[in-house]
Amino acid sequence: MYLHLYLQQVRDVLVWKLDGLSEYDARRPLTPTGTNLLGLVKHLTGNEFGYFGEVFDRPAHAGEWLVDRTQSEDFLARPEETREDIIAQYKRSWEHADATIAALDLDSPGKVPHFPEGMRDVTLQWMLVHMITETCRHAGHADIVRELIDGRAGYHPTVSNLPDGWSEFHDRVEIAAREAARITGDRTRDT
Repeated sequence: MYLHLYLQQVRDVLVWKLDGLSEYDARRPLTPTGTNLLGLVKHLTGNEFGYFGEVFDRPAHAGEWLVDRTQSEDFLARPEETREDIIAQYKRSWEHADATIAALDLDSPGKVPHFPEGMRDVTLQWMLVHMITETCRHAGHADIVRELIDGRAGYHPTVSNLPDGWSEFHDRVEIAAREAARITGDRTRDT
């Protein structure tokens, strides 16, 4: 099923974004909101267990991976949690999700209690699209965070999708931004 294929591709990319990083770089926050690579993986682990488990009455007994999301704890890779354990748990969430995907039809009903009223009744197809969207969103975050850490960027380990000459392109973008600011009289940036 193509939906499942797309989900697996982006799952793999998220794990790949951790390759070759130090423990600190895998965890360090690079945005004011604390976005970090290992935290993104941990967050998506809980999402997979929840959206393909509890939503379809197929709980995974994932315990601490389904924490109180009001405190953003699912984005925090605690010091005692190893990178290997977090990645292994993420892969276990895939196995559980994959079993749900294999066992149910796309139109199988589920219920998401935290969705807005009127949107809580869902289907497996809806949850697949939702999880692909959620995972792609966080893969985009991971792309930016990884680029900030060491400059490595790209879509996939085997397909970069990035042309040569990025520094020249960056310079062209900066020149265009400064010129647009000059033309429009934007004084928020010293041109």
